[in-house]
Amino acid sequence: MAARTSWVTDMPEVTRSTPREIEDATSAKVALDINKLCGIVGNSAALRRVLGNVRVVAPTDATVLVNGETGTGKELIAEAIHKCSKRSKGPFVKVNCAAIPTNLLESELFGHERGAFTGAIARRVGRFELASGGTVFLDEIGEMPLELQPKLLRVLQDRQFERLGDSRTLRSDARLIAATNRDLQAMVNEQKFRLDLYYRLNVFPVRVSALRERPEDIPLLVRHFVQQFSRRMNKSIDTIPSDIMNALVRHPWPGNVRELQNVIERAVIVSTGLILKLSMEELQLSADAPPVRSHGNGSLRATLEEAERQEIIAALEKTIGKIAGPNGAAALLGMSRSTLHSRMQKLGISVLRTATCR
Repeated sequence: MAARTSWVTDMPEVTRSTPREIEDATSAKVALDINKLCGIVGNSAALRRVLGNVRVVAPTDATVLVNGETGTGKELIAEAIHKCSKRSKGPFVKVNCAAIPTNLLESELFGHERGAFTGAIARRVGRFELASGGTVFLDEIGEMPLELQPKLLRVLQDRQFERLGDSRTLRSDARLIAATNRDLQAMVNEQKFRLDLYYRLNVFPVRVSALRERPEDIPLLVRHFVQQFSRRMNKSIDTIPSDIMNALVRHPWPGNVRELQNVIERAVIVSTGLILKLSMEELQLSADAPPVRSHGNGSLRATLEEAERQEIIAALEKTIGKIAGPNGAAALLGMSRSTLHSRMQKLGISVLRTATCR
């Protein structure tokens, strides 16, 4: 005899799936697979569209340009493309073009020979060589100086480059993924970025939505960060007050997920009990801030509740219906058993166990 576990929600029975429902279900499955593989948190329609694009382009060797505001997780998307590709066992080499001085960036990308310039006391292998068989991720590509852009264009077109101080031509087998928070088309118009390089980079553009455009992901991210930082700091925070959660959902988050992560880390640091504490003054919410509207059908509350329902059901599936204990769904979600029972009752989720013969 074996226990069969199923989850039942108080939802109307659907006798036949529509094409849109099938598409949504497929999109959700793709998102869940990539979420598990890459640690990307969220279940909004906007994020599912991004992850759908990841799934489409990953098996190819096409150059990808990831666009999005600062802090939206562009690097995570680039890593997801790499991990879902046939190059996943190869290296994923990251370069922040804004963090390296202009006179050193060429050497960083393509390498140099001993004596190529003052201070070059030994040969250095560049990032494109190191990434052979894998992926090079160029973050902040809009900060690359104009004089270096033709050399990057050559790598994209011909797969060829030379180390500084060496006349031998080397070949690169690395795939390129670039990211920027700047409008490269506007930079082209202002003659601050090469048009031919822009076309080469923009083969497959992926836009990562700002956090304010997908508010239904905020509760999932909040719980994820609370659980993450509580574990690191050896704390047992299992309750997030509804007024705090509502305030977090209403906040515009100009710094996006990175800002939210920092706010939750500070909140976990100052929280001394089981309940998360967060200063509204620190969050700088105005009393008359307009509510964030959902981009889907129905109210924001309904959208958030559906996102929470899916998160709880996923946790129950992962724990095979076990609620309590260190390996139960409550621990996985970062809440107490009683809180989880309460949320399940409110959302119409019940666990049914029936005995059946194998």
